[in-house]
Amino acid sequence: VQLQASGGGLVQTGGSLRLSCAASGRSFREYVMGWFRQAPGKEREYVGAIKMSGGNIQYIDSVKGRFTISRDNAKNTVYLQMDSLKPEDTAVYFCAAGRPAYSAWDHAGLYYYWGQGTQVTVSS
Repeated sequence: VQLQASGGGLVQTGGSLRLSCAASGRSFREYVMGWFRQAPGKEREYVGAIKMSGGNIQYIDSVKGRFTISRDNAKNTVYLQMDSLKPEDTAVYFCAAGRPAYSAWDHAGLYYYWGQGTQVTVSS
């Protein structure tokens, strides 16, 4: 089982990036795919998640209206579209797969599989 995150880079404030997380090795249809991020010197932070079947989505307040999570079940891939980026969005972004209950989607410890992380840097 492998999660491959990609799409990070350097962008100016107000810019956009789209991250992808391609899953392989099994079907993730019944899984929750989460996005987390970790800035230097800070703890890993939950960004949001999507249920691969049904499509329920969550976001943390600080990214609502700016970030959009979507999925392509046929490709076993999840996307994180990030618009109106701010310097405080700078972090390594990770995707993860698990089967937490909806109320616990923000619990990193409940995700079984993790991608390698992709760096997002937003310059001011």
